[in-house]
Amino acid sequence: MKINYILFSLCVGVLLLLQYCTPPDTTVRSLTGNWDSRAELEGVARSSAVSFTIGNLAYIGTGLDVSNNALADFWQYDPAQNAWTQVANFPGKARSEAVAFATRQKKGYLGTGIDAQGNLLRDFYEYDPTTNVWKRIADFSGSARRSATAFSLFDVGFVAFGFDGGERADLWRYSPSNNQWTERQYIGGPARVGATAFVIDNIAYVGGGSAQGSNLNDFWMYNSDTNNWTLRRSIPEVSRTNSYGSGFSINAVGYLLVGTDRKGVLAYRPEDDSWTELQPFEGSTRTKAVGFSIGQKGYITTGATGKSRFDDLWEFDPSY
Repeated sequence: MKINYILFSLCVGVLLLLQYCTPPDTTVRSLTGNWDSRAELEGVARSSAVSFTIGNLAYIGTGLDVSNNALADFWQYDPAQNAWTQVANFPGKARSEAVAFATRQKKGYLGTGIDAQGNLLRDFYEYDPTTNVWKRIADFSGSARRSATAFSLFDVGFVAFGFDGGERADLWRYSPSNNQWTERQYIGGPARVGATAFVIDNIAYVGGGSAQGSNLNDFWMYNSDTNNWTLRRSIPEVSRTNSYGSGFSINAVGYLLVGTDRKGVLAYRPEDDSWTELQPFEGSTRTKAVGFSIGQKGYITTGATGKSRFDDLWEFDPSY
């Protein structure tokens, strides 16, 4: 009887030990993301710059330095080497609050903005990374403006919204094949400045910005095949101050870094039209930064807070 009791006790002990040693069932945890500091931009710190990506390289330039001088320098970032290389200067007037995009032909495009004298601009240029040469193309067919929003779908680029003396709600398509601009469907919401965009599966998602001094949180999907805007779920209240934010997409998920005065980060999933709040951005609070993605990582760099300008670079890994 004593032996049986001992054996029973041993079995119970083993079962309890196994219970505590065996890992719990795997569950899918909420997406949180992780930010890591990378090599600083080797050019001067700035805000209101532009960026585009071609292949596995990012290109960043123009903007305003700490003395509010307009800039025309341009830089290439290689994430594989975590290194910056200066490329050919932008040949147009130095400017800030311009727009830029790249197309599948592996060319970059830059235009609009405002110069140091306060003149609004509508000239546009093409950059060829294989020759490191810029050339002027057809001027933007909309009005001269600053603080517009740009994106590319398939082999064409788009420029929308901005300020030309008043806020705009228009949309224009640029076709590199014939060097022509075509007006497209206006957004269904308010005219605005400082909106943020990202692209998932050749559908553009655009929202936020401000209208007549009030921040917006409406969010829209644009389909270039049908030339239609569709209202989606509003940007959550955490980012109510989202104007001049930054966006990028990774693996069919869009990411929005709140602008103005907060550090909130949101993930958007188009399949169920849902938003998820992630861990806050770990760099300094900023506005008018640039965002881009390469491979499985997203990046935020430059921007301003008050009179400060930034040259730091932050890499976002959504897998954490």
